[in-house]
Amino acid sequence: MSAPLQDIVVIDLSRALAGPHAGMLLGDMGARVIKVESPGRGDDTRGYGPPFVGPADDPISTYFLSCNRNKESIALDLDSDEGCGTLTRLVRHGDVLIENFRPGVLDRLGFPVPRLHEINPRLVVLSISGFGHDGPEGGRAGYDQIAQGEGGLMSLTGSGLDDPQRVGVPVGDLLAGTYGAYGVAAALHERRSTGVGRVVRTSLLAAIVGAHAFQGTRYTVAGEVPTAQGNHHPSIAPYGLFACKDGRVQIACGSEGLWVRLATAFGIDPAAPGMATNRERVANRDKMIELLNAAFATYPLTELLARLAELGVPAGELRTLDRVYEWEQTRSQGLVVEVDHPVLGTIRLPGPPIRLDDNAFAGGRAEHLPPPLLGEHTESVLAWLDEQDAGR
Repeated sequence: MSAPLQDIVVIDLSRALAGPHAGMLLGDMGARVIKVESPGRGDDTRGYGPPFVGPADDPISTYFLSCNRNKESIALDLDSDEGCGTLTRLVRHGDVLIENFRPGVLDRLGFPVPRLHEINPRLVVLSISGFGHDGPEGGRAGYDQIAQGEGGLMSLTGSGLDDPQRVGVPVGDLLAGTYGAYGVAAALHERRSTGVGRVVRTSLLAAIVGAHAFQGTRYTVAGEVPTAQGNHHPSIAPYGLFACKDGRVQIACGSEGLWVRLATAFGIDPAAPGMATNRERVANRDKMIELLNAAFATYPLTELLARLAELGVPAGELRTLDRVYEWEQTRSQGLVVEVDHPVLGTIRLPGPPIRLDDNAFAGGRAEHLPPPLLGEHTESVLAWLDEQDAGR
């Protein structure tokens, strides 16, 4: 089967993570993604590390490898007439342009949105900023951890009010890239009927606020200001991390029936005062945690997980990343892919999070491309542009 976006050309001017993540997601679905990088330096993430791998005199950042599969790289100096001329040609023959410069930078380079649409009216532009392209603080530089703090996510993460923590991955960047790719897909669909492209905008702030979910409505509707509550759900109990004989287990009782089944099996009265309903258990969470920890204390982890599975109570262990990537379930979902890198040889990468039909090879491609070397495809992209110009 053909890849859904195989006829789409993406010009990726972005760097760091949010924009490159969006471009990678589009590339996973078959788009041709041409990554434009500065000569000699390239994307900032080429220097992010350690860890670095490969030759000592020209090491490769594993950070860069995480967000640039299924792309080609062309080195362009956008401060030069030649570089701007080549970018003009790319825009003319592209379908999507991704940028995550600070607001106004693209204009100063000579490519404001009206100019881009003058060159190519069908162009879809994805613009990702830190805090939005307008508003009183629209010009601020955006980095993930700052956005996690400003967007309230750190106030919800950690053991308590005095222990704010960032999420262990740059979730603002990743969500902004995901939302951006989603917006691009919608704009490309609309273009089929209108014949013209539009600008899709998102930001790290928008991505964080967009992920507030029920924590957001706790404030906007109920007037409560949520705070961090560690590893236990603020509105469902029991739902969190519990201790057992030789480790820790996570359980999630999303219904009263599950609670009755769990409590009865482990010698707890499910209708005891303060335990009979979810509302009561949330209000008496510390007591409930104490009861379950005591009930689980004699069970080894593997035995406890097996018992919970018999009961039909959703449960799981805590895995380190090595165990995640070696887990057969992870592999069965196409979440680890092998690519042939021109310097590193065969390497494994985290795979696309979407499968089409029953294709075990995740994403929309029959084969994934390795993250490119800086400028690796400059000559082939220029040759393609010559062919496109000749065919106009």
